[in-house]
Amino acid sequence: MSPDPRRYRTAARHYLTGRPPYANALIRRVAELCGLDASRRVLDLGCGPGQLALAFAPFVQEVVGIDPEPEMLRIAQEEAARAGRVIHFRRGSSQDLGPDLGAFRMAAIGRAFHWMDREDALRRLDEIIEPGGAVVLFGDDHPAVPENRWTPAFRALIDRYAEGDAEAAARKAPDWLRHEAVLLDSSFPHLERVSFLERRSTPLEHFVDRALSLSSVSRERIGDRADDLTREVREVMTGFAGHGMIAEVIESEALIARREPPLFFAFLA
Repeated sequence: MSPDPRRYRTAARHYLTGRPPYANALIRRVAELCGLDASRRVLDLGCGPGQLALAFAPFVQEVVGIDPEPEMLRIAQEEAARAGRVIHFRRGSSQDLGPDLGAFRMAAIGRAFHWMDREDALRRLDEIIEPGGAVVLFGDDHPAVPENRWTPAFRALIDRYAEGDAEAAARKAPDWLRHEAVLLDSSFPHLERVSFLERRSTPLEHFVDRALSLSSVSRERIGDRADDLTREVREVMTGFAGHGMIAEVIESEALIARREPPLFFAFLA
């Protein structure tokens, strides 16, 4: 857990524009694999501005989103209202999970699991995920293809401004346990990975938001240096832009963790 509970206070307004949305095909595939339907409930834990909550709302009866940052929740509520969706957002963290929330078919966690006491969160989720349900970790990556030739320069720039951030350094340490290792030792050890790759064209200016959406280099953390970061992002990314747009290939990923293997896996075994 971050020692700063407001770590994402200033990053929140950059998140929806900066962070790549998950592929629609991935959302549909996860809904299918996890057996979501109009009678089910989904928990979006560490919901941020509600990307996953909104994505899964059409598939289920109810979505509950939980996040510790009030500014994230404010944006999530605005986005839900704009989309005409009734989603229940509440302030809290994985430490607030308990039977009072009711049972869920699926818990979605997008780019947030590393901020939690992962073992404790999975124990708590075990109490509220219904039989046959799943915990699903969502993320994105940029594979090493020609369109993504900008990624080394962008990441090097972020790393330079993030220097001294203890949380970011901890996740890069040799003894940091990958999420897969934590899940394999939990009540949800049966893992299945699903991903979709898409070519996208992204406005250069969105990469400024992408940088400032990262807590390690947010204005909350680096202060006025964020202005220098903004300038350097524009300078670096201009070299890869055509008519103000950056080509990128994004891999949207989901790691589905279940208590028991899916029936078709069990049959094959």
